[in-house]
Amino acid sequence: MRRLGPLLAAAAGIVLAVLRPFRVEVAGRSMEPTLRAGDWLVATRRGRRARGAVVVLADPRTGRALVKRIEAVPGDVTPEGELGPDRYLVVGDNPSESTDGREFGPVRGGAIEGVVRFRYAPRIGTIPEAQAGRGSWRQG
Repeated sequence: MRRLGPLLAAAAGIVLAVLRPFRVEVAGRSMEPTLRAGDWLVATRRGRRARGAVVVLADPRTGRALVKRIEAVPGDVTPEGELGPDRYLVVGDNPSESTDGREFGPVRGGAIEGVVRFRYAPRIGTIPEAQAGRGSWRQG
């Protein structure tokens, strides 16, 4: 039983090294009702960048961290045309309060810093993907 402790610690270290989790605080109302200002989230640097996933990205204009939802992925056709390789359209769940891809356009995959896994404060929970697919484009 004593040998299990170091083994578990090593496994946890490997998982942390691979996923490289980080935390981020939600600011503003752009992700309401899913997320609220003051919510603290855990995101990982690795993860599937799928339609409907909530991600942390660098604003392409200011570099400021944004929390948005992936609405369209490479190959999807948006009103502006087909998204190219490594291009994602990210939007807020609350369009009237969101500065997002509808304003600054699709972002490169490299701008996406992580995939949100869960909220840990002030309320605990996972992040639903239910808001995905609201756009007027077709999937590629």
